[in-house]
Amino acid sequence: MSKIAAKHGRKANRRGAARLAAVQALYQMDIAATPLNDILAEFESHWLGREVEGSTYLPAEAAFFREIVGGFVREQRRLDPLIDRALAGGWPLKRVEALLRAALRAGAFELDQRRDVPARVVISEYVDVANAFLDGEETGMVNAVLDVLARQLRSAEFDRATG
Repeated sequence: MSKIAAKHGRKANRRGAARLAAVQALYQMDIAATPLNDILAEFESHWLGREVEGSTYLPAEAAFFREIVGGFVREQRRLDPLIDRALAGGWPLKRVEALLRAALRAGAFELDQRRDVPARVVISEYVDVANAFLDGEETGMVNAVLDVLARQLRSAEFDRATG
């Protein structure tokens, strides 16, 4: 489980901690086929705001965590193909490393469903989450893919910014 523990203990707000936990939960669901209700219960009772295997998990906004994880599961059949199309060079999502895939999925959900959070903030937050787990090349991919998705899903935000 140490791979999914953050590389560094940077201070984060409760919503940022929820995003980090959501990526970890989606990762665990993906690699271990853990059911949604089990993963939500496990993270809320054993991980959020506690020390696990030597890593301290920051207190997270539990409702936001549940919304990202449960919302992605609900919207997965629609969001995965969008992520697939946004990946450069026709690299399919199923061939992307599991942690990277989890970050892209959580970010895609938030871009699609949380219009109250500016697209650039969503992208920046998931690049930060990716930096906790992945190297520079992979975090660059998170930035690039989520930027493509943001321009598709929220073109008005970018039209206002450039116009």
